[in-house]
Parts: sequence; structure tokens; C-alpha cells
Amino acid sequence: MPVSRGWDWESGEGLLRLDDPGEWDLAFERGEARLGTAVIGLAFHCSLAEASPRIARAMRLPDAAQRGFAFTAAGHAARLNGELTPELYAALRAEGPGGVAEHPIRDTLTFVPFRKLPPWFKRRWVYVTVRDGLEGWWLRCVHAVEDSWRAVRGHSS
Repeated sequence: MPVSRGWDWESGEGLLRLDDPGEWDLAFERGEARLGTAVIGLAFHCSLAEASPRIARAMRLPDAAQRGFAFTAAGHAARLNGELTPELYAALRAEGPGGVAEHPIRDTLTFVPFRKLPPWFKRRWVYVTVRDGLEGWWLRCVHAVEDSWRAVRGHSS
């Protein structure tokens, strides 16, 4: 397989440094196996407008691991840009929480300002914030009860 500018599509070596969307397009046409890995490089080194359509395309790859890397690329894009494109928001929403999109959705909720989120993500942000707050409260209560129980048992022996 061709090696160009330090990118080895066969081994995957150097693909996290990929900064050429055209190279990714050619690799897609050739049917290369590590396209999901390569879109992480695009997320790091290209504009969101350049990387987004390729990330979205990689999210539909037949290989589950490479699809997972594409979702990782979407999370990195949210971190680096403070926003996503409508097609990436739609792809994350379609995949939904609980699977391969769980962490990229959380990255989006963390790094994209609330005012820039589309409605589904705003609802998800509220849900996650309330759930995490209640879970924290519950754990603090459980720990307090456990500490109290240990103190009572310690004094009665």
C-alpha cells in the first residue's frame, strides 16, 4: 500500500498526524482499512469544516473498531472547536448514548457551550447534569451512613 508523508495505511503508522483531507478521500476510495484512525488525525489537524464530512463518513464504516475511532474523532472535534457541525450532532444523536457514542456525547456536553447545543443535546445536558448530581448526593449519603455505622460498631466493641 502507498506510503505518503509518513502515513502508512497498512500498519496505521503516522495516521494520527494526517492533515490532508484529500489524502483521506483517496484512501477511502481505495478502501483502506484504517480510515477511522485517520479521521482522528484530521480532527486534530484540519478545520472542523474539512474534517466533519469525513468523520461522518467514517462513522458509517463497516468495521466496528474503525467506526469507534470515528466517534472518538467527533469527541476530539468538540473539544478542540467548542462546537460541531449539524451532521456530527445528527450522527451522535442517531447513535445515542450508552454505546460507541457515549464518550463523544459527553465530550460534546462538556466542551460545547450550552447555548451552541441543538435541542436534543440541551435536553441531554439537563438529564446528565441532574442524574450526576443525584448520584453524587446518593453516594455522599451512602458514605455517611457507612461511616456512621462503622463508628457505632467501633464504639460498641
